[in-house]
Amino acid sequence: MTEPDSGSEELQTTITGPENAAPDSPQRNLPLWEDLPVTDDTANLRHGPDLHQNNLGVLPLVGVWRGEGELVDPTSEEPKRFGQQLVFAHDGRPFLSYEARAWLLDDNGEPGESIERETGFWRPQEDGSLEVLLADSNGLVEVFYGPKGDMRSWEIQSDAVARTATARETVASKRLYGLVNQGDLAYVDERALDGGEMKPYMSAVLHRVVG
Repeated sequence: MTEPDSGSEELQTTITGPENAAPDSPQRNLPLWEDLPVTDDTANLRHGPDLHQNNLGVLPLVGVWRGEGELVDPTSEEPKRFGQQLVFAHDGRPFLSYEARAWLLDDNGEPGESIERETGFWRPQEDGSLEVLLADSNGLVEVFYGPKGDMRSWEIQSDAVARTATARETVASKRLYGLVNQGDLAYVDERALDGGEMKPYMSAVLHRVVG
C-alpha cells in the first residue's frame, strides 16, 4: 500500500514501533481469506488497502497489541492480573475495526480463565473527533465520543450505555489510550459499576506484535 506521508521521523517511528515491537512484526498480519469477495482487514500499514484520510489521526493504533494489565473490581478483595490482545485493523474505509480479548494470569504469569471480550468500531470524523461503538460478551453495548487526539493519546467517554437483562449495571465509562515507552500502547478504562462512582477498572501496557 501507499503509506500516508509521515512528515516527520517521529511519526514514522510511531507507525513502525521499531524499538518495542516484536522483531518480525513488520512481516506479520491478520489471517487473510483469499476467496473473500470484499477487501480483507489489515492490521499492517505496509499491506492491504490505503488508509482512509479520516483515519490518519488514529494511524498509530493500527496493529495487533499484546501485554498484561490489572483488573480492579469493587466486588473483589485483590486486583487481578490479566493478559490481553487488542486488534485495530482497517479495510480502506473511514473506520477501524476493533477486537479485544483478555484472560486471567496466575501468580506465575500462566494464562487461566478467559474474561472480557469486546468488539466494535472506531469511527474518526473529518474534524478528527471520534465516535466509538463497543459491545462486550457480558451483554454491554456502549457509544463513546472523544475529541481530536494528538496522534499519541486518545480519550473517549460514554454517551449512551445499553445492557441486557443479565448484564452488570454500568452507568458510564471513560477510557484513555496513549503511546508510552517509545511505542507501547497503554490504556486506563474507568467505569461506574453497580451504582458506584467512576473508578479505574482495567489498565494495561501492550506491545506491538503486528504492524
